[in-house]
Amino acid sequence: MTTKTWGAGGFAVLLLLTSVELVVFLEVSIVNVALPAIGATLAIGETGLAWVVNAYQLTFGGFQLVGGRAADVLGRRRMFQAGLVLFTGGSLMCGLAPDAGTLLAGRAVQGIGAALVVPAELALLAAIFTEPAVHRRAFGVWSAMAAAGAASGVALGGILTEGAGWPWIFLINVPIGVVALLAGPRLLPPDGPLATGAGGPRPDLVGALAGTGTLLAIVFLASELPARGWDALTAVAAAATAALAAVFAVRQRRHPQPILPPALLRQRDVRAGTVANALVGAAHVPAFVLLSLMLQEVMGYSAIAAGFAVLPIAVVNMVTARTVVPWALGRLGPRVVLAAGMGLLMLGLAGYALLLHPAAGFLTAVLPPGLAFAVGLPAVFVASTSPAVRAAPEDQKGAASGLLNTAQRLGAALGVTGALMTSAAWTASRDGAASALADGLRAGFAVAAGLAALGILCALLMFTRRRADHAAGSTRRQGATR
Repeated sequence: MTTKTWGAGGFAVLLLLTSVELVVFLEVSIVNVALPAIGATLAIGETGLAWVVNAYQLTFGGFQLVGGRAADVLGRRRMFQAGLVLFTGGSLMCGLAPDAGTLLAGRAVQGIGAALVVPAELALLAAIFTEPAVHRRAFGVWSAMAAAGAASGVALGGILTEGAGWPWIFLINVPIGVVALLAGPRLLPPDGPLATGAGGPRPDLVGALAGTGTLLAIVFLASELPARGWDALTAVAAAATAALAAVFAVRQRRHPQPILPPALLRQRDVRAGTVANALVGAAHVPAFVLLSLMLQEVMGYSAIAAGFAVLPIAVVNMVTARTVVPWALGRLGPRVVLAAGMGLLMLGLAGYALLLHPAAGFLTAVLPPGLAFAVGLPAVFVASTSPAVRAAPEDQKGAASGLLNTAQRLGAALGVTGALMTSAAWTASRDGAASALADGLRAGFAVAAGLAALGILCALLMFTRRRADHAAGSTRRQGATR
């Protein structure tokens, strides 16, 4: 596979991959502000509206492990294109949906498409941009797009819903997907022959089903626990999780073509990156949920105003990802950058826990913690992911990417569940006090800050100590000139 530089060809490849990343992560949050309009148009109740969100989250989180391994076995470009077809088709289904069933089916198709796209895209980035300095810059842009999508979705969703109607929060993906599908074969390197040649071992279908079922059950359990608590349905989900996980673990040890190769987990940076990504998801995703609730339910912001209040996070994030993060990775290495980024996340989340209340001002209580959070976010995205993908063997980079993204999705689901359950319990304990909801949400922020603190320990204790990449890059350049 040909290495790209930061010339016109490399920039076009990076723009293609990261633009798709932006759209995929927009879908995590863009739908939230449109839920009332969707419910009114399609006559969907509160439970059904929750599933408009969860159908995407479930499939996005549940299919990435299989999607990553499929990228290794079937080809990265093939799976990137296949995922784009599903994501674009699912978006069209959602935008044209005449009823709730079609909308939920479209959201599930979107999620499966995203689960195929993201691991293939990460594996392509790691395999194409291999020179250390270019690799750092490419992953910096990737992290900016992912976080910008998550942070700006609420504002963009409000603008589209009020200006053009809620179907356009889905239909806007269609022209982007079509352009990306047309550009992919021209810009992305071709795949080699299929890894499943004649006579070779076939991928583990039973393990794939068991692994996907395990992840779906975990995400479902995490999504339903805050509202339902422990009842018959959540108990069945917990039992299914344990049973499917046991089948998956046995299959991975015994099958010659496992979905999650055991050798991959023997790589120290892959193990560390998996834990770090789980903590990144568990710390940062609850922050957006809790902040949206605090701004709207406690501080009286409208949905659109709350979205624009979060936009500075996206702007600062993008600037930091393009400038500070690549420089810091080259000078300090991913271990230090991850620890510092987690420290900034912890500082921002603790600031929200301490400063936010019903009468708090934007400039004094919302913006300062948000800026610390915004600087830390791209640092933790890149430093938790890039070393692990680079450490994976060439034929397992897709599996590593799927594993890392799965860990982050599961961490996000469990983090949101823990933060919301803590918040609800704390609110209930305040026994009707006027500030009960605000106090509960601050407790949720404190939980997220504690998870970020665990991320600091993960960075310092689990990741390999190594010299910064700029030294290796300098040596490589000197050798190239001889």
